[in-house]
Amino acid sequence: MRALYKALLITLFSLLSISSFALEEVEPALGEITNFLQYSNSFASAGQPTREQFQTIADNGFERIVYIAFTNNQNALSDADQLIKSLGMEYMHVPVSFDNPLPDDFYAFADSMRRNTGKKTFLHCQVNARATAFSFLYRVIYEDIEVAEAKADMNIVWQPNAVWRDFIFEVLAQNGKSPDCQDCDWTPPPPREQ
Repeated sequence: MRALYKALLITLFSLLSISSFALEEVEPALGEITNFLQYSNSFASAGQPTREQFQTIADNGFERIVYIAFTNNQNALSDADQLIKSLGMEYMHVPVSFDNPLPDDFYAFADSMRRNTGKKTFLHCQVNARATAFSFLYRVIYEDIEVAEAKADMNIVWQPNAVWRDFIFEVLAQNGKSPDCQDCDWTPPPPREQ
């Protein structure tokens, strides 16, 4: 009886390990999108997808696209709204200034996410800087992800500059959250030379 119980436990843990691993796997075609990050089975962010990559996004079960940059960016698709709707996905656009992100921008995005938390969502901007910052905030504030984990994920793409660090700190404070964690470096990178 004890051997049977042990065998069942081993099988159960093996199945749990396989299913957990499956959530972290990224479809290779999605991995080709600029700075693609898969946070969960229902939430991912990236830089600007190409026209063909939007089809891949739809084929991978995403139901909602949220774009948080301006449509006049040189690699933005001027007809993204029509393309995304034609692929059967919901489209939301929240134009966020890279030089002046506002808490209301974040809350417009968060309100959309919270309206239907089960909807598989793809958040993007141009290079996944804005989007990783919004993802960080959403995950910490609404999904109770530890700051250290969410910060490590954001650092895969970038270390926020002073404007974005201050924006993140402001939104966290508005929600009673602290940016402090062991190994969290919030020092802005040096300014880029023009």
